[in-house]
Amino acid sequence: MTTTVDIGKLIVRTPGICGGRPRIAGRRLSVQKIALLYKRGLSPQEIAQEYEGLSLAQVHAALAYYYANTEEIEASPLENRSEIDAALAEMANDPEYQAEVLKMEAEFATAQW
Repeated sequence: MTTTVDIGKLIVRTPGICGGRPRIAGRRLSVQKIALLYKRGLSPQEIAQEYEGLSLAQVHAALAYYYANTEEIEASPLENRSEIDAALAEMANDPEYQAEVLKMEAEFATAQW
């Protein structure tokens, strides 16, 4: 028996998580982060491998959302700063997560949208 996935439920928005911006359901991984990794040259398969438990379907859903809503996703890089600050505060005791957030901050600072 195969399981059918409702692709409309792969991307969600939740106030207070990722600044309320679109993200992968059940994760703190924004559509914008997926798009940034893709623009950096990672393939969808490589992105899925970067995050444990992330499916290729979730990556493609994020990319589809990005391309359908590019203007919204790229609209305000300043909003990303609040997401980064909130993530750092929340995960202050997790060195691995801090390193990832600092890497993300550097990528956003130099992103060419």
